[in-house]
Amino acid sequence: MIERLKVLILADECNPEWPSLPIVGYKYAREIAQHCDVTIATHVRNRENIEKAAHGLNVIYLDTEYIAAPMFKLARWLRGGEEVAWSTSMMMNYLPYLAFEREVWKHFQGTLKAGGFDIVHRITPMSPTLPSYIAHKLKIPFLIGPLNGNLDWPKAFLAEQAREKEKLRGLRRFYKFLPFARSTYDRAAAVLTAFDHTRADLTRVEEARIVMVPEIGFDPKIFHAKGARPAGWRGQDGKRHFLYAGRLVPYKLPELPIRAFAASQALQEHHLHILGSGPEEDRMRAVIEEFGLEGCVTLEGRKSQSEVADMMRACDGFIFPSIRELGAGVVIEAMACGMHCLVADYGAPGALAAQGRGDAVPIAPIDEMVAAFTAALERCVSAPEHMEDCAARGQAYAESAFTWAQKGAHAEALYRAVLAEENLRRFDFV
Repeated sequence: MIERLKVLILADECNPEWPSLPIVGYKYAREIAQHCDVTIATHVRNRENIEKAAHGLNVIYLDTEYIAAPMFKLARWLRGGEEVAWSTSMMMNYLPYLAFEREVWKHFQGTLKAGGFDIVHRITPMSPTLPSYIAHKLKIPFLIGPLNGNLDWPKAFLAEQAREKEKLRGLRRFYKFLPFARSTYDRAAAVLTAFDHTRADLTRVEEARIVMVPEIGFDPKIFHAKGARPAGWRGQDGKRHFLYAGRLVPYKLPELPIRAFAASQALQEHHLHILGSGPEEDRMRAVIEEFGLEGCVTLEGRKSQSEVADMMRACDGFIFPSIRELGAGVVIEAMACGMHCLVADYGAPGALAAQGRGDAVPIAPIDEMVAAFTAALERCVSAPEHMEDCAARGQAYAESAFTWAQKGAHAEALYRAVLAEENLRRFDFV
């Protein structure tokens, strides 16, 4: 019997009830723990929700609220809330995250020096701009990632960039000159990288240490195609149903599918469902009212994961026009539910929908994108066989590598390859 590896996982953001990065960190760590003896170091803010879950994990909670709390308040003030100005949030997290890893070192340095772990793996945060305080201190292999970031704003959407309050993004490139940035990537035994847009940012890391691993995954108990109606199939109401799911924020262009319906009498014979909430909701309601779309467009509000999955199985096509999407886990979830996906061909969505797994609409000025999405949706209405073919390829792709169980097994195999100094490139997911 192969001895289980002892792994220290650093996951500042690790929470089974918080969306986006925290739940990804939790699910990834939980699955790795199915294959290795895992100790998770995370922030004390996650304790309540982790302990409510029947997790069976060995978790150490570290408290850095002495700096995290005031920096969070400052970031929220600068951002005018928590919905926009993501780059500002990352900048304000630099010192709190270094403090977190400093607490990790204080807590675990004795165990680390005594050989109590085989591997240290930092899985969150996933931004390449936040370096590691302890990477240069370790005598055992250090892995970082999956990392995701470095996706520029499309020039055609400077107005949306302004509404997202992303003026400080121009300072991003200076992260490479901050303390610990160089040692983080020079000392990493493997750097897990989500997509090509992030790989291009890691200029200090040679190909031999890069492993292409998207951070996204899905739970097949929630997101699956059992009971779903085939993409392109007309329901009892004789309509095809399309779905948008995501935050209603400027960069996701949530009003674009509404404008596509407004531009097409053919589409108005069918139905658009929009799941989510956010600052764009008033604009969207105004567009619906302006074009009289109340009968064919419904704002469904925010839904739970299981409710989103049920809606995915009940609809035919998934529309996701986000123009600056780093991970796009919702696209993989839609594919797993058997949906045909229509996305903007930029960043993660375009990569996921490539090779006939969906329709990827080129980035262009907003009016041109509305016209292109309108044409793609009208094709869905008139050619259900196209939807069915794309949906089948997308579902097979999602099921081939993106379940959390597959990602946990992949991590353990990668750890053993690192320790054996084997070729890491064979572990690329994509």
